[in-house]
This record gives sequence, structure tokens and C-alpha cells, in this order.
Amino acid sequence: MSERVLDVIVLGGGIMGSTTALHLAEAGMRVAVLDRRGLCSSASGVNAGTLSLLNKRVGLIPYALRSLDLWETMAERSGVEVGYRRIGGLSIAFTEEEAEAMRTHMEEKRQAGAPIEIVDAARARELEPSLSSHVVLASFCPFDGFANSALTGLAYRKMLLQARVDVREGFEVTALARDGDGFAVTGNGATLRARRLVMAGGAWLGTLTRNLGASLPVRFRINQVAVTERCPPTITRVLVHALGLLTLKQSTNGTVLIGGGWQGSGTLDESRTEVVMENLIGNLRLAQHTIPALAKTRLVRTWHGFEGFVPDYMPLAGELNELTNAFVVGCTRGGFTIGPYVGKLLAEHILGKETEMPLFDPNRFQGTTGAPLRPAVEF
Repeated sequence: MSERVLDVIVLGGGIMGSTTALHLAEAGMRVAVLDRRGLCSSASGVNAGTLSLLNKRVGLIPYALRSLDLWETMAERSGVEVGYRRIGGLSIAFTEEEAEAMRTHMEEKRQAGAPIEIVDAARARELEPSLSSHVVLASFCPFDGFANSALTGLAYRKMLLQARVDVREGFEVTALARDGDGFAVTGNGATLRARRLVMAGGAWLGTLTRNLGASLPVRFRINQVAVTERCPPTITRVLVHALGLLTLKQSTNGTVLIGGGWQGSGTLDESRTEVVMENLIGNLRLAQHTIPALAKTRLVRTWHGFEGFVPDYMPLAGELNELTNAFVVGCTRGGFTIGPYVGKLLAEHILGKETEMPLFDPNRFQGTTGAPLRPAVEF
């Protein structure tokens, strides 16, 4: 079955792909979003929901600032309450070495525009009374907060359908190829054709581009997130560790979400994941070291998300040199925070507009085969 030609096909319905599709459709383009599972069901929907400037790379601070404004208005724009809360965040150092690194990195982020203040241990405990006595130094950012990642797919589905985007969830791509001066995507007994293709497949982005003869050094991690039973109000801020080993927050329903990039195991081809118990225990111990009251709290469940990344850990967003009218977007740590703005920028670029901020050239890795995972830092 062959279908009418579209202006754009977006492969991958995470935050970045969905945002790109939304802005293209609102500009009048005929757009389809295809996702093999459901909108925001992979990395965009199974992360800990942290929206933070404190744990962003310096080069991403200007993008994160603009994206936080989009998060703040998402419920109003979509009509879906996504649990967004701007409650302020603290980055915690437990050793003098961590404290020194924090001073340097936070000053760089301040220079990039983040409203970050270095505070001593006493002030940190005033801002978050539940903190342990192990804190040596902290940084405070009033802009930090969180959203419920499990609700982002509902919000984007509603916005995309309102914009008349052809949303196809559960679409298993069986063939992807050039089709004249455009592209053809086959799956679920149908073939869709479009002049432009946006590949937003996250950890699977490398596989998608290889199907068209292009190469990107995409690697992946399997991040573990844990959630506790409902607890009395205990944590009032978003907490992150100075070395990126912890994210911690209490939801409005009382559960505590514990993340920070500790790894599970599994395979990308089968989308299969397993808990790595020693990593889970390490994450929980660090959470308890930060908030002693968590020692009395029971863990309810854990889950995983495949996170794609490239050697410099910065995003991909732009057109591939090898493939005219083929664009990629995604693959960065912190994509949940910056996704709405980066997707908007790519849409502006595709529409021929001058973007407010530079994109992230995906062709910067020509001749690169990738980089191994960095070793985990033990606490």
C-alpha cells in the first residue's frame, strides 16, 4: 500500500522528534511521526524527570535556559498537566576535591548565564533541611525543577494531533531508502514518502543512518532509575551530585525518584534490559548518604532507559552531508531538559529560517569510529 507524499517524515517520537514535527506542522508542512513503540516511551519517558542547569555542560546552558521556558508553558500549550515544578536545585559536594571542581565548573556556568550561587554547608541545609551533615559545599540554582517524564508522551500526542500531524505509534520500520529526491519508509503494511526525513531515534539513531549509508558514532547507556514508596514531605529541592552520580527529588505524590546515570545492562537490538544490582545499591547508598531519612524508606520499583550519546556528549542537530534533506536530532545527556528547544531550532532550520542559536553539526564526527563508555565513578 503506497500513501501520498508528505513534506516530512520524522522517525522517532521522543521529545526532540515530536517537537521538531510539531513546529513544522504548525508552519504548514504535512508531517508524519513514526515510533515503533509510543510517543516519549523510550529515553524521553523513562528518565527521572530532572530539569536542571546545575548538571548541564557549559555549552548547553543557553539552550537549557530557553528550554526551561518551554517546559513552564507546556501544560498551557498542550492542555495536559505534565507535573512541571520549578522548586530550585542544589548540587552537592562531599569532599574538598569535589568542592574545588564545583567552584570551577559552576563559575563557568554562571558566565554562560545560569543563575547559580555557591553556598556553604550551613546555607545548603537551610535551603534543604533534610541534607546530611556530610555536605562540604553546594551550589544553588533557583531555576531547577522537574516534570513527570511519564506524562510527556500524552502532552505531545495531544499537541501533534491538534496540529494535524499523522501520528503512528507501534510503527515498525521494515525498509528505509532513498526515493528519487526524497525518502520512502515502509512498515506495518504501508509505505510513506516524503521529501525530507528527520531521524530522531535516540540510541537507535546510528542504526537508522547506516540504513541510508551514513555513519554516526552513536553509543548507548542503559540508565537505571528507582522510585520509593510514598513518604511524608522530606525533600523540597532537586538534588544532584557534584560529579553527576545522583539526581534526587520528591514528587507531589510523595514518592522519591532516585537517578544519576547508574547503569543497567541489556541489548539495543532486543531492547532488553536488566538491573545491575551493585549499581542500584551504589545509587541508593549515595541517596541515603545525601538524605539520611531515606534509610527508613522502601524501594518500590526500578526501570531503565536507553540513552544515546556521541564522543563529545553534545547533541546532534542538523543535516547530514551525505544525504540531502536528511536530518538528525538527539543523542545527548540532559536531552529531557533541552529537548523542546533543540527540536524547535531544527524545525526553524528545516523551514529555512535563521535559527536563534547554532545547531549541533552532526558531520563533526566524519572519520570517527566512536568512543568507549567512560568508567563509572564509585562513591
